[in-house]
Amino acid sequence: MHGEGEQLIGELAIVVALAVVAALVLHRIRLPPVIGFLVAGAVAGPDGIGLIDSTEDIELIAEVGVILLLFAIGLEFSLSRLRFIWRAVAIGGSLQVGVTVLATFLLLTALSETPQRAVFFGLVVGLSSTAIVLRALDRRGEIDAPHGRFIVGALIFQDLLVVPLTLFVPLLAGEGDNVMQELLIAIAKAIGVLVAAVIAARFLIPPFFKLVDQTGSREVFLLAVLSVGVGLAWAMSEVGLSFALGAFLAGLLLADTDYSHRAVTDVIPLRDTFTSIFFISLGMLFNPQVFLDETLVVSLIVIGLLFGKGLIASLAAITMRYPARASWEVGVNLAQFGEFGFVVLTLGAGVGLATDAEVETLVSAGVLSMVLSRLAMEFAPKMRAGEAVLRPLERLMRTPGIDEPEPQHRTLTDHVVVVGYGVAGRLLVRSLADAEVPHIVLELNADRVRDARETGAPIYYGDITSPEALHYAQVPYAQALVLLINDPNAARRAVSAARVVCPVTPIFVRTRYVADSAELRALGADVVVAEELEGGTEMAAHVLHQTGMPELDVRTFVARALDATAGDGATGENQHWLTAIDEPEAETPVA
Repeated sequence: MHGEGEQLIGELAIVVALAVVAALVLHRIRLPPVIGFLVAGAVAGPDGIGLIDSTEDIELIAEVGVILLLFAIGLEFSLSRLRFIWRAVAIGGSLQVGVTVLATFLLLTALSETPQRAVFFGLVVGLSSTAIVLRALDRRGEIDAPHGRFIVGALIFQDLLVVPLTLFVPLLAGEGDNVMQELLIAIAKAIGVLVAAVIAARFLIPPFFKLVDQTGSREVFLLAVLSVGVGLAWAMSEVGLSFALGAFLAGLLLADTDYSHRAVTDVIPLRDTFTSIFFISLGMLFNPQVFLDETLVVSLIVIGLLFGKGLIASLAAITMRYPARASWEVGVNLAQFGEFGFVVLTLGAGVGLATDAEVETLVSAGVLSMVLSRLAMEFAPKMRAGEAVLRPLERLMRTPGIDEPEPQHRTLTDHVVVVGYGVAGRLLVRSLADAEVPHIVLELNADRVRDARETGAPIYYGDITSPEALHYAQVPYAQALVLLINDPNAARRAVSAARVVCPVTPIFVRTRYVADSAELRALGADVVVAEELEGGTEMAAHVLHQTGMPELDVRTFVARALDATAGDGATGENQHWLTAIDEPEAETPVA
């Protein structure tokens, strides 16, 4: 046992060191570190230079990484936000997977494959990488973007699909008995676990964490968080669901409690460490010899995944009225092989639906598609060619850049165009309505548009990055264009597009980070409000007021802090936050 432990530590030391070196090299050429982890795994693995003889221990640690990754993303997502993407889960996911399976079936049957094997391989390639895609979206702050909502919904659908697939694959091979009965039992168990989890989240978890919090121990709190996440993941696995899906649902349930933010802070360091090992373990599955022996076949599979599967995902998004820009990013993000595809492939090989040689070929092609798709994710927002290809399909599917405006809004002048109807958007619109300032709202969430119209809001479904939307919203004749969207790339493109159409209309942009301000101003934004700067300014003012400092001194010290933190642009552009700071109401001092 002692020898096995030493071997595992040695293997971890090797792969982690290689991953650091690879990540540093790729950082120099501005490529994401995930690619470095995959490359390090391929080099160190049994089929590389053989520094790691057996991957079983590494894969076990990697599975912990996937659990922590999806648990942390669930913590940041919450059930209340999940209800906004139910259409993407139910319709978008089924369209993306269903059409991918159909296309693969038609292709393979044309090549004289049996219908059973054709359906099986279609199901295998229909799954995408939840870990890679969600990590990329989370890092770029795009989970709440229009394409991010569709992608998350499709990935949740794919993960849910793994449950019936474990029963359906043996049926395809002619080995399934009483499959429908087993499926109904599995679904009943899953529903039972979900209901129990929701009840626990409502009535048991809050008082449990209140007791944990009273200990004042960070270690105990972290253990409590992990026990909830890993415990529900285990419970899901016991009824046939995946560990990863159980962890994601555990995060969703905990996200609606008062302790979610603290839980995220404590889990993130563990998540980043273990998910890095997960990507290394994926790289170990790549066999260079298979690629050399079957170069043509592997290349065709990779091309089919990146272009064929990506196109199908884009079509699914367009069918649900997503614009070409968002649909293009959906296709790029869902175009790779998935980690659960490896699970289904192994299951099929065990019942005779795939040979060992086919498994090796698909695995090598799948890992390669992960690397290439992750590269494509970095450059997709800047690549207009794919979006241009989708424009005719967008028109064919009758997906306009903006809904046809009502007659009273077609000739608006001196109005305010608000883009985004989240919390900030609703607050601004209510203020404009109270002040009787004419305004119009553009939003890419169809459900949100429908709900807002029922309240009488002047809101339309529209993509502000398209010239059509700028024209219909009368942006050249507006008093201001206000961008309150959660897609950083779309915000940059909207500013650039608006400046071409309306050189003088003032543009206000909300962004998450101060670091994005300079680029947005260079593109033509007049005022950029950074959330982290706004929050820091507001907090500094309240804290200084709490110390009893006079109002004039508060403004002086906060202004100095703005200069030091955000540079010269802060005093000119963000000084308006100081004028909005009033003397706060007296609060009960915190003991």
